[in-house]
Amino acid sequence: MLESKRRAIIFFSIAIVLAGTSGFLVLQKVQALNSNLGTMVQVFVANENISSRDAITPNNIRTEEIPQKYLRDEHITNEQDLMNKVTVVPLSEGDVITKNLLKQVSTVTEEDNRLITIMSSERVTFDEPLLALDRVDIIVSHEFEGESKTEVFMEDVKVAKVAKKDGEFAGVQVEVPFEKVPRLIHMQNYADSTRIVKANVGQSAAAVQQEKQSEEEQKPKDEKKEEQSTEEDKETKEKQDGEE
Repeated sequence: MLESKRRAIIFFSIAIVLAGTSGFLVLQKVQALNSNLGTMVQVFVANENISSRDAITPNNIRTEEIPQKYLRDEHITNEQDLMNKVTVVPLSEGDVITKNLLKQVSTVTEEDNRLITIMSSERVTFDEPLLALDRVDIIVSHEFEGESKTEVFMEDVKVAKVAKKDGEFAGVQVEVPFEKVPRLIHMQNYADSTRIVKANVGQSAAAVQQEKQSEEEQKPKDEKKEEQSTEEDKETKEKQDGEE
């Protein structure tokens, strides 16, 4: 009886030791896995089916957690990265949203307009750095039927985006009607010189040009009046000297 009780105690003690050892080993294994996987991070996924070229809204998305180990550069972890973006392919509910599936929402305000890039170069000159939503006039110099000609090519054109290189202003994207796109591209390719001038608020290039012409016409008149006044003063002085 005592022998049986002793054996039972021994087996029970061995079972407790083995259970403790296995528990410790399992705990170590879990900790090792957690260390390898890292902490959990939130990434954005589609909350519902999203059609391609549809602007993404807060209702379209939700977050899911994945281990830090599986986080990639293309994953979206900041909601700001989804602002003013559209998907280039349809997404199903639960699909992970990645940066290579997104593009910027078009800034074209009218369906029939197109964005044309104009970069500063030897033949393209900007009078001053521009900002988005500025308005510009496009002046071109080219040879037409053997005669050099400078003319206002387009007026009051909207600047949709501004391009920069190394932090410095480098060019713009302008929004123009589709029917004018071929003419503008032709001038970009073949005009001798293209000058981009910031348009005066509320004044077109033609109005500015007309105002300058009026000033130039008025200038000779003012000079003529000044000459006449000078001659009259001279005659008056000569009379006074004669009387003396």
